[in-house]
Amino acid sequence: MAGDEEILKRIVEGRHAIAFRDFERVLRKLGFEEARIRGSHQIYRHPKVPRPLSIQPFGKEAKPYQIRQLRDMTEEFGLELEA
Repeated sequence: MAGDEEILKRIVEGRHAIAFRDFERVLRKLGFEEARIRGSHQIYRHPKVPRPLSIQPFGKEAKPYQIRQLRDMTEEFGLELEA
């Protein structure tokens, strides 16, 4: 299992092969909180981000467009890993 900083680096670089459980763990370390679950969709919110992030796995991996969305949010809102 890769460390949180390594996973975030892969997200920022735009790599598409990230395990969903690692993706979800990094979301939480960035300060996102699960707002609700609707079917297979998990909705996350962050206090600095005005829009929610909806995620669902593609097999055991995060979907490429969701990785791009998180990358864009980290850049736009200056999100960093929490200790």
